[in-house]
Amino acid sequence: MLRIWKATINSRNGLAFAFRSEQAIREEIFALLLSLPIAWVVGATLSRAIELICAVAFVLVVELLNTAVEKLADRLTMEHDKQIGQVKDMGSAAVGVALLMAGAFWIFAIVERLGLV
Repeated sequence: MLRIWKATINSRNGLAFAFRSEQAIREEIFALLLSLPIAWVVGATLSRAIELICAVAFVLVVELLNTAVEKLADRLTMEHDKQIGQVKDMGSAAVGVALLMAGAFWIFAIVERLGLV
């Protein structure tokens, strides 16, 4: 139980640090909080509403991982390094793909709610 408690504290600390230091994290937490009530209106079923919330949460997860990679890369060197730049770009691409996936889920759910499919 102590290990679980320590892991929980570390997770809270990491999220708090990311929230304080990264605008993108704040925006995605806001989007997640906003998605909570909206998903219940847009989702035609309980499972669809949960999927919509999870899609937004997934974007936050990918953004947290991207932020961690960027912070670590910046810690290694602040000088321009082509390979580190490429790694950062891949992290950014992962966030972009997650956003596209979440958008697709939401668009499909809205179309479904409107009875167009």
